[in-house]
Amino acid sequence: MVLECLCPWDGNLSMVSWTKIPDKDPIAVFHPEYGVAFSHHYRERIEFLKNTPMDGSISMRNVTHQDIGLYHCSVQTFPQGPWTRNIQVEDLDEPPEEDNGTEPPTLEPITPDMELVAEEDNNLTISCNHEHNGTVYQVILEKMPHGHPWGIIGVCKKVEGGLLAEDYSDRGRVSCTDSLDVSLHLTDVVQEDGGFYRCTFSTDAGVQTTTVLLTVPPPGGFSLSTYMMYIYIGAGAAGLVLLVAIIVLAVNHRKKTKREEYRVKLHPSQRQPNFYENISLHPRKKPRPIRNCPVYANLQSVQSHKARHQPHRK
Repeated sequence: MVLECLCPWDGNLSMVSWTKIPDKDPIAVFHPEYGVAFSHHYRERIEFLKNTPMDGSISMRNVTHQDIGLYHCSVQTFPQGPWTRNIQVEDLDEPPEEDNGTEPPTLEPITPDMELVAEEDNNLTISCNHEHNGTVYQVILEKMPHGHPWGIIGVCKKVEGGLLAEDYSDRGRVSCTDSLDVSLHLTDVVQEDGGFYRCTFSTDAGVQTTTVLLTVPPPGGFSLSTYMMYIYIGAGAAGLVLLVAIIVLAVNHRKKTKREEYRVKLHPSQRQPNFYENISLHPRKKPRPIRNCPVYANLQSVQSHKARHQPHRK
């Protein structure tokens, strides 16, 4: 069985990838410099034809009913960008008896390594910073919108000691670093930017992937930035009230301390009298009334005393 994927224009072919929907991993990848790579289920059964420079068609041997389904071909070219094609493989014969009554395979859930939330009209950067021990020679950045297959939007690779970046994204800008860390810069985020983003690192130790889920909430729903703004405003207002209260208490305490120090330094003659210092806290008792009582004394008569001591005249 031959699945044709011939790019209609001329240019330089950068890479060809085949994916069977709804699987997330490619079943076959062709690169002009690094060769081919196949999934272990198709390793001995798929071959790239390469009849023309822009041909990404494949030939599949030993076809079974397990190969029925939708195949997605993505051809990355320079300078015109990507070209894709979907091919539906159907069975013209009756399926075997053991397959009767079986349900179609369910979509395997994707577990992202990182989840991001962005609001509409905001800017966002999706980064794939991979920690590895081996040598990375190529990174492929893909996007899978909700309900759609994977599509390549950027490639970073080392060529002849230099760095080559291929940007196929129509919604952002793909950037590469010397360590082959790739990032996608989105401006004025829209609902269509939501979905899964995957970075596939090709190293001398094997292929490793990092998956990022981007969620763009609809307008009028929960706004993370508005919620955080309310939190910041409330915290700032509470802090301001607390600061004003501390300042008022400090000023009153300082004034009171200065008044006490001023009273201590004053000379006693210069102090203002405090009429309340010597006032007893308890009310004074009322004085008892003085009674007019007669006083009796035994006094001798003055005349008789004088007559007794007067000398006799001669």
